[in-house]
Amino acid sequence: MKTLHDMFQGRELYYVEPGKTVAEAARYMTDRNVGAVCVLDGDRLVGVLSERDMMKRVIAPKRDPSRTKISEVMTPNPVVVDVNQTYSNCVKVMQKAGIRHLPVVEGNRLVGLLSLRDLLQVDVEEKTEELRVMQDYIHYVPPFKPGL
Repeated sequence: MKTLHDMFQGRELYYVEPGKTVAEAARYMTDRNVGAVCVLDGDRLVGVLSERDMMKRVIAPKRDPSRTKISEVMTPNPVVVDVNQTYSNCVKVMQKAGIRHLPVVEGNRLVGLLSLRDLLQVDVEEKTEELRVMQDYIHYVPPFKPGL
């Protein structure tokens, strides 16, 4: 079974700094085709900024994205999980917290940002493998042994 550690191996960590503007973050996220990023102050995780944060806290209230700082609209003090957690536990954490993005840490070091889509993809891959094994079992024909 794939682990969280495996998932983030060689994967680029996308992050923004809290003093940057929402417009800068939007361009950064668009260029990388991601819907959320971690907010790091130095190497310390201070928040998560998602498209939803931008919509609810910048666009809807008609704030100027080029003047609004990320620190003003990010989700501060995010819930995190350790890199050794299971996928099923991550789903439970996300459901309980009502979030769609979950920072993953190893000790005090940020490893990556897990999305609900990532977890759904893992679930689909596992179910596909289970189905393949079940089909192989169902369609297995034992070798013919005459005289039995």
